[in-house]
Amino acid sequence: MTIQTLVWLFIVVFLLHDLEEIIYVESWIKRNRNHVIGKVPSKISKRLDKMFNITSGQFAVAVLLEFIIFIPFVFIAAEQGMFFIFLSFNTLFFLHVFTHVGQSLYLKMYTPGVVSAVLLVLPYTIYLFDTLITDNLVTWTEILLSVPVGLFIIPIVLLGHELGRKMVRY
Repeated sequence: MTIQTLVWLFIVVFLLHDLEEIIYVESWIKRNRNHVIGKVPSKISKRLDKMFNITSGQFAVAVLLEFIIFIPFVFIAAEQGMFFIFLSFNTLFFLHVFTHVGQSLYLKMYTPGVVSAVLLVLPYTIYLFDTLITDNLVTWTEILLSVPVGLFIIPIVLLGHELGRKMVRY
């Protein structure tokens, strides 16, 4: 597989992962709200209560915003060989796998996104990092340095969820 194909594959993996979340988030919350709220510490349960009012349509708006942000950086990585921002998205994507796994283990149940995180995101990001390092396109230092840069996606996700609440009514 070429580097360009591997880089563009990020979009496919991202969309498949988020599609699992979009499909299941609303019905999962309706079925499991009380169980989750009762299982987490009270400080977290107050934050979750607001988050648990999200619909699948609202969640999709946040995903769309991320998608729009990702496309130019994927293009730059695939077509111009400048990987750092793309790498930052992928280091966060890799770490995100463990939030899904951690949630499922803590709650002792399926949580939306955990299946695609383990079966798609984890192998993709490991293969991506291995290929980029083996081909001397990035270093481990760059991967580690990209983590704080990747955290800039968090305000974008939060903005996307806020836009979703305003744009998509129940």
